[in-house]
Amino acid sequence: MDVEETKCSSGYGKPPWIFKGRALYQLHLVKAEIARAIIPKEFKLVEAFGYTLGGFFLANYSESPFGTFDELVVIAGIVWNPPTSHAWAARVYVNSDEACRHGRKEFGLPSQVGRFTKSVKAVSKRPQRNDMDIHVAEIDGPVATNLYDIRLTSPVLKTNPLKWMSFGPNIKMSLPSFSGHTKDKPQLLKYSCQIECRVKPTSTAKVLRRLDQNSTSESQNVELDESIEKREMSISAMLSKPILALEFNCLKMEVEPPVVVSKGSHGF
Repeated sequence: MDVEETKCSSGYGKPPWIFKGRALYQLHLVKAEIARAIIPKEFKLVEAFGYTLGGFFLANYSESPFGTFDELVVIAGIVWNPPTSHAWAARVYVNSDEACRHGRKEFGLPSQVGRFTKSVKAVSKRPQRNDMDIHVAEIDGPVATNLYDIRLTSPVLKTNPLKWMSFGPNIKMSLPSFSGHTKDKPQLLKYSCQIECRVKPTSTAKVLRRLDQNSTSESQNVELDESIEKREMSISAMLSKPILALEFNCLKMEVEPPVVVSKGSHGF
C-alpha cells in the first residue's frame, strides 16, 4: 500500500508537545449506527454485533504548553486503517482558549471551549473514599450549554508502601488517531500520542446528561444545525454502555505534529 504523507507545520512552539498530569480512559460499547453518523463515510468502522469501541478520555494536565487545563475527548469509535486501527474523536472539550485553538488549527480536532465544575463528596460509610462529580458545559461566547455530569467513584484506598502497587505498573503505549475533515483542516490527518504512565483498572464513571433548554432551541442557520447534530451524536456516544475504565497516573504524553494522509491511502 502506497501512503503519501505530508507533515503539518506548527505555529504553537517546537514539537513534540508534552503534557503531564493524570487521566481516566473509559471504553464504551457504542452502537455502530451512532458512530457512522459521526465518522466520515470513507472509513470502514471496526464493529462486531452492531457495536464499535468508543468512550472518552478525561484528563487534568498539571503541565502543558498552555499551562494547567482539563480536557474531555469523546471517542465515537474505531476505524480500520491497515495494518492497524485508529480512534476518531467526536468532540473535544478544553477549558483553555489556547488549547482549543491548537486543537482546531494544528490537528483539525472538533475542539470546543468547555467549563469543568468539580465537586468532591465524601462517602460516609467509607471514610477513605471520596467521589467526585464533574459537570461539563460547552461555552460558545456568552452561551453556556450544560452537557454532562461525570461521576467518578474512587476505590477504597489501602496503605501500601510500594508505589507501583498503589498506582499500577509503569507502561509505555501509543494511541493512534485520525482527525481533520473540519473547517480549519479539511484534509485527513493522522497522529499518535506517545504515553508513559502508571496504569490500573478502576471503577467506571457514571455519565448523566444534563438537560438544558438552550440545547433544544431553534437553530439559526445550516452550520449551527450541523454543529448541534454532531453534539447530540457525541452525547449518545458518551451515554453508551461502559465496559472498562483505566486510571492513568504520573502521565507524560508526547504529541508529534500530525501528518496529512493522501486520498486513497485508507487501505480500502
